[in-house]
Amino acid sequence: MRIIVALGGNAIARRGEAMTVAHQLANLRLVASRLKTVAERHELVLTHGNGPQVGLLALQGAAYEDLAAYPLDVLGAETQGMIGYFIEIEMRHVLPPEQKITTVLTLVEVSRDDPAFEDPTKFIGPIYTHAEAQTLASQRGWTFRLDGSAPRRVVASPVPRRIVQIDSVQQLLRANHIVICAGGGGIPMARDTDGHLSGVEAVVDKDASSAVLATAIQADAFVMATDADAVYLDWGTSEQRAIKRISAAALREYDFAAGSMGPKVAAAISFAVTSGNRAMIGKLEDIERMLAGTAGTVIESADVPTEFYPRHA
Repeated sequence: MRIIVALGGNAIARRGEAMTVAHQLANLRLVASRLKTVAERHELVLTHGNGPQVGLLALQGAAYEDLAAYPLDVLGAETQGMIGYFIEIEMRHVLPPEQKITTVLTLVEVSRDDPAFEDPTKFIGPIYTHAEAQTLASQRGWTFRLDGSAPRRVVASPVPRRIVQIDSVQQLLRANHIVICAGGGGIPMARDTDGHLSGVEAVVDKDASSAVLATAIQADAFVMATDADAVYLDWGTSEQRAIKRISAAALREYDFAAGSMGPKVAAAISFAVTSGNRAMIGKLEDIERMLAGTAGTVIESADVPTEFYPRHA
């Protein structure tokens, strides 16, 4: 099968852990070991988030007052190259030396008229105290929202319309490469009045871009790896239920938090409806079982009955 796996941010930089190179490589070493069998049996495309990393680079840039801070599209390019490099290193450690692996610096086209530019929602960087957030908002004009109970910076997250390097990705897959691309949702670009693409101040949601990518390359399966073992209804209550299998139409009837499962559910529905193939959400360690339909949540394009996992006492 042709499989696209979107790696969640926690797979690379875990919450509460210092974002050192050593820690990120160690985390991705575990990721690579869990992807080894899938990579040996299937065509594989990997995407990844970059929220913590792009936020850290923004903070580092702001600390250097003699030069204007780099815009988010440039930071997106930097983090895409860095994280792609990290993933490629660790994948090469677990696969045969003859396996071809290529990281593609990927642009994603968005619209300058997207309402997201007026309503930033995408979390980047670390969490802050309320006092720190107020100071940064005043000094730098940053916008903050609560991530759980703590403030965190938010930026615009426009809808991805097109992956610019889609032909390159398809050619690499035909040549038996594992492809790492659309990192951090891709470098956000929009057309100017002359029709030319130029960077915009935004971070595109990686799951949304991955769904666009998965549809364009005609993926057989789209896996979103996250901290949760499945999509839950009534999460955090005594009535919570883990979904095993559900149709895109049925899943659309439920609401999920915009800051957590919401974007993944929206991406899964989009891919299932437009491609007619399956999307899956669950833990990376369960990826082989997810592909077999025995772990995680499987979202189908067809009108299938909703199934739940048994509740545990």
